[in-house]
Amino acid sequence: MKNLVLLSKKDRDLLVNPRKGESKFGEHVKLLPNLSNIYEDIANLDVDYVIFGIRDDIGVQANYGEPGTRKAWEATLNSILNTQSNIYTNANRVAILGHLNYQKKQNELTQVDLNKRKSISKLRLEVENIDKDVNYLVSCIIRTGKTPIIIGGGHNNSYGNIKGTSLALNNKINVINLDAHTDFRPEEGRHSGNGFSYAFAEGFLKRYFIFGLHENYTSSKILKTIKKLKDVKFNTYESIEVRNELDFNDQLKYALEYISKDAFGIEIDCDAIENMPSSAMTPSGFSMKQTRQFVHYFGQHNNAKFLHICEASPTKKSKTKVGKAISYFITDFIRAHGS
Repeated sequence: MKNLVLLSKKDRDLLVNPRKGESKFGEHVKLLPNLSNIYEDIANLDVDYVIFGIRDDIGVQANYGEPGTRKAWEATLNSILNTQSNIYTNANRVAILGHLNYQKKQNELTQVDLNKRKSISKLRLEVENIDKDVNYLVSCIIRTGKTPIIIGGGHNNSYGNIKGTSLALNNKINVINLDAHTDFRPEEGRHSGNGFSYAFAEGFLKRYFIFGLHENYTSSKILKTIKKLKDVKFNTYESIEVRNELDFNDQLKYALEYISKDAFGIEIDCDAIENMPSSAMTPSGFSMKQTRQFVHYFGQHNNAKFLHICEASPTKKSKTKVGKAISYFITDFIRAHGS
């Protein structure tokens, strides 16, 4: 895979900050020293979880958004490697593969004029190439019987996660998505706002549940579309947290019952988390505590096949906050899924 950059032992060691009397997560995770056959290489790793990042802004820009999501992987890697290794974190059951890197293409497309249709078309064509990489890598990991944890990039990468898992299992899959938006926009060329609609239309996504949709940022057209589809359900943030019409824990149970009869993926869009630096940061959203409870609740089910955390967009000032937040989600999922 030409766009896959493996995490080397040297790079890992440069990032880990050892401390006398402590044992860090990064000192115990497995790495791939080199790449020959990606499927066989992953299959030979004695682990249960394979983490990789996606350094991608292109999908967000193709949806007229602000770049920055490519930075989430670096922030997360530094934090997760320096998390404590103990009976709660299970670092020896984890491999960190590395990341899919699109910096060269990103540099070529940085100056595109988003007001020009031709420029948007270039971005959307490039998203299709990213789709192929994500799809292939996720499919390889799933086929080995291991669980992928995907970090970074825009929500365009949901499509590759869903397609890769579906192809590996030879069946449609379900998805639970903690998100302020549906990402069910029209099939107008690939971008961060239509990963689920493409996956649904192409027969990879079966049941789709959007948890915490924001009423202020969902168009009438999108609402009409999803209400017509019997395999798409949702609740809204306002109905749970503002009007108290629905109970958060009851909705977790309701959503799990809807998706868990078949294999499903867990998608976490950082736009849904209050004050989380992201591509569409919100001052009103679910708390870190609620998000961690969400990851734990769905992660403990045997049919949970992957975790994807996306749309975080850290700055120099906020990279530690973002990295620690995502590291909590990763370890919460591993604890829940392995219990």
